[in-house]
Amino acid sequence: MTVDLSVLTRYNTPTVANAIELFELRPRSEGFLMPGFHCLQPSMAPVAGFAATCTISSQTLDSFGRRDNYDYWEHVESVPGPRISVVQDLDPYPGSGCFWGEVNANVHKALGAVGTVTNGAIRDVEEMRAAGFQALYRHLAVSHSFVHVVDFGKPVSIQGVMVKPGDLLQIDQHGALIVPIETLPNLEDAVREIERRERPVIEYAQSPGATRAGLVERAIKHLRNAPKWTPASK
Repeated sequence: MTVDLSVLTRYNTPTVANAIELFELRPRSEGFLMPGFHCLQPSMAPVAGFAATCTISSQTLDSFGRRDNYDYWEHVESVPGPRISVVQDLDPYPGSGCFWGEVNANVHKALGAVGTVTNGAIRDVEEMRAAGFQALYRHLAVSHSFVHVVDFGKPVSIQGVMVKPGDLLQIDQHGALIVPIETLPNLEDAVREIERRERPVIEYAQSPGATRAGLVERAIKHLRNAPKWTPASK
């Protein structure tokens, strides 16, 4: 079954993160990658997809074990599309060898992936941009060294955040957000509710006569005392 993810390409990750809070499904400190990632294409619209996962190493030819790339590609195709490849570099210094470049960007795009998230490195940045492939990464690298797939199709840890195969991700220049799929039917309504609450405060703050007292009054009325929001489908 095809899932409509278009709402996740129309709004950025901070907007969607705010909207998800209204559903009260998880603590506000969970569901996103920690800061510090670089974005390959900051001007690209947000992309969204379901996580295909693998772990890699490049320390030596067979460090931590080895799995065939072709088997990993089969796993990528087994995940509902569109897909985002989530790659955990297991090496003591992640990025000492590079999995991502022109070849893997084009291979993954052919397999229905729109981007990647990795705690490791990328290279061939111009060629990856030319392929229209998005990436969140920690380092740039020169060499692929002995890079190889160690395992795939299992939960991976990216800077301490667990991502499971099939998790729905949204990525853009701000970072990566794990989106509870059950929010999708009402997510745009939640975005509009956040806008309804915040807009009066923003517009007043931008007005020539704005005062601290006026800001407090509007913040209390529209933000602090906003009524509890309930999805229309409930």
